[in-house]
Amino acid sequence: MTLSGIHVPLITPFAADGEIAFDALEDLARAALDDGASGLVALGTTAEVATLAEEERRAVIEICGRVCRERGATLTVGAGSADTRSTAEALRALKGEADAALVTVPAFVRPSEAGVLAHFTALAEQTPVPLVVYNIPYRTGQSVGAATLRRLGELPMVAGVKHAVGGVDLDTVALLADPPEGFAVLAGDDPFLSALLALGASGGILASAHLRTGEFAELFRAWRAGEVEHARALGHRLSLMSAAMFAEPNPTVLKGVLHAQGRIPTADVRLPLVPASRASVEAALRML
Repeated sequence: MTLSGIHVPLITPFAADGEIAFDALEDLARAALDDGASGLVALGTTAEVATLAEEERRAVIEICGRVCRERGATLTVGAGSADTRSTAEALRALKGEADAALVTVPAFVRPSEAGVLAHFTALAEQTPVPLVVYNIPYRTGQSVGAATLRRLGELPMVAGVKHAVGGVDLDTVALLADPPEGFAVLAGDDPFLSALLALGASGGILASAHLRTGEFAELFRAWRAGEVEHARALGHRLSLMSAAMFAEPNPTVLKGVLHAQGRIPTADVRLPLVPASRASVEAALRML
């Protein structure tokens, strides 16, 4: 399993009747890997996972898993909730289905950092697949500092963190200056990918990498190779493009762009999301 490089958290495309467009999903999965992504993430926030029925979730995992196995790529699956017991149950169901699980820091409950550590310690003892901690305080309401992230990274079965704190703060710098051995720090805020790669991040989990996937993979390679001028220029361009994809709630603009490109049958999202405005989609298309 590799947790380096670019991983694409796939959208869930919908047909005109509101059902999942499975053929389009498979095409997106194949295209991302063929264009240079190291892996896929199924059932993340970008997939509108909260709106999917259990049988839909199983079908998405099956398609993504099959494509990843064909391509020798890593499949990470979003799993869990703010409750430790139900999260452990969801993780056990991934045995044989995924290479890793993306598990958010408990949301809404807002435990202390000691509680966050205890949550992942309990999960690490029960999970059949490696865990990627999803640190995204502007969604969870829970901030996790570098010292706690470092302790999480020392747990068995914790393979990395999707780090999405809305910028490059002091904790980000401190964590990347001295991460635990074998602990992958993956950028989770698309516009800051280049900055985190420059600081030593292992890669990124990036919704906007549905588009220009090869250029995101090239950005990762360029920073790794020390091609600073090339990486800096490419990173600036991709950061501006990524920012345009988040002008409205994710994945509404991205879906509008993919639909305009003819890659998915509709730009539909499920409530409580509503489709992105034409102005935001057209602005994103211009950035491409």
